[in-house]
Amino acid sequence: MTSRPRPSSRCAKSVVVIAAIGPAAAVRAAAAELGLAVADKPDSQDICFVPEGRYTTVIDRLRPQGAIPGEIVHVDGRVLGRHEGVTRYTVGQRRGLNIAVGDPLYVVRLDADARRVVVGPREMLSTRSFALREVNWLGGDGAEIDCTVKVRSLRPPVPARIARGPGRTATVELLSPEEAVAPGQACVFYDGSRVLGGGWIARTQDARATAA
Repeated sequence: MTSRPRPSSRCAKSVVVIAAIGPAAAVRAAAAELGLAVADKPDSQDICFVPEGRYTTVIDRLRPQGAIPGEIVHVDGRVLGRHEGVTRYTVGQRRGLNIAVGDPLYVVRLDADARRVVVGPREMLSTRSFALREVNWLGGDGAEIDCTVKVRSLRPPVPARIARGPGRTATVELLSPEEAVAPGQACVFYDGSRVLGGGWIARTQDARATAA
């Protein structure tokens, strides 16, 4: 599935039918009155197209190289163990590493090309700046925009400054560091409850390097 821009002119013509009905309970009641089979369908708690909730099954089929075993490496270069594929790990993960060391370690980077899971102390998860690709703007003017951004769906928006770059790129500077921000994640820009746009994180910078 490819990512395509959605210009604001299209959004202005969009009609979200159920938005006028009300909360989920009201939508379900309306569906029941119409005799729709989905009226009693349980709420989705995971990705709908992933069988049995195992997302690795889908990723392994699409990117089989991600299931190739490799090394778990400390940021200082030490090899601490082995893994069964980088698709089994996420940045920020602590549990399930199966390595015996004294201090708590977290996944701080995934190197798919080298088949390496890189681990380090928690402070290395902090990010203050990151670059975006395939940015789609729906609003906002100027070369730099002060707004709020979200990098994870369950986290609240945080204050940031976004600098537009060439083409569909941009750079985000967070006013305070965020943890476990990783390439491939989405970043959405907000002005209050209004969506200004968003893009995909291309690369991040350690908060300590930004401060220096």
